Amino acid sequence: MAVEAVITYFHNSGFSVAINKTLLVFDYWTGEEGNLLPVATRLTQRDMERFEQIVFFVSSPREDHFDSIIYTYNFDKLHIQYVVSDDLPIGTRGKRIKAGDTMTVGTVTVTAFASTDIGVSLYVQAEGLSIFYAGDLNFWHWRDESSLREIRAAEKAFYDAVKPLERLPVDISMFPVDPRQGGMFDAGANYFIMAVKPRVMIPMHFQNKAEVVLDFARHGRTRYTETVALTKPREQAVADFDDYRLSVRVVQPEEKYTMRGGRTDVKLDNLSGSNPFSDTDRPVDIT
Repeated sequence: MAVEAVITYFHNSGFSVAINKTLLVFDYWTGEEGNLLPVATRLTQRDMERFEQIVFFVSSPREDHFDSIIYTYNFDKLHIQYVVSDDLPIGTRGKRIKAGDTMTVGTVTVTAFASTDIGVSLYVQAEGLSIFYAGDLNFWHWRDESSLREIRAAEKAFYDAVKPLERLPVDISMFPVDPRQGGMFDAGANYFIMAVKPRVMIPMHFQNKAEVVLDFARHGRTRYTETVALTKPREQAVADFDDYRLSVRVVQPEEKYTMRGGRTDVKLDNLSGSNPFSDTDRPVDIT
């Protein structure tokens, strides 16, 4: 059975994922300098009114993952719940979660996994799809500054954290690609793609450097994974899933209400080769 997901990027690591009548919101943050200052780019009550259940997730207490504005929406009109890292406040309708915990919120099931920073990573099952939100899980090697021993320790911690995810189906993933790391800043994301094989990969935490994720999306596609760069507030990826085919199209912010733009069907099995990151600038079969 085909399922459509609409993934909306806001800022930094903030996304929403709409599937049928369920809205999932991950690490929504309006920015320290009013990055989402134009009202049209912010998540509003009107955006949420059509959904039967809304779940806000907060993976980390770091200020760029948590914005207290999420607790200001009108509970009387909206069916909102919160699932947050166990070192965060929960508001009036929330649950804390730590690595190893699994809980159900409405019809949504969430399992917390380890992070290589503070907080947790999140595996969410909703409306027939599985979503992995990495939070600050990454290979934080800081290769240009760290000692060899520190790099090896960071690498081991990252591999250990990813290992339990390799057996899980992942339809949509959001994962850090942080250019502040310098050389091999995308090592964690590349490894995650090869080890976990998510069907859709969306890079995040890219420090407002759109060229970084646009380039990563061109080179981060494999026969199993379609990588999509969302770089502007309110830019969307509309993904249609079934067992045999994946269809993805990107919708620009100004097209939000009209949903203009043609559908792009990407046949991932046309990519081949022993190195999944080689020659990925050549066209895939797009119909």
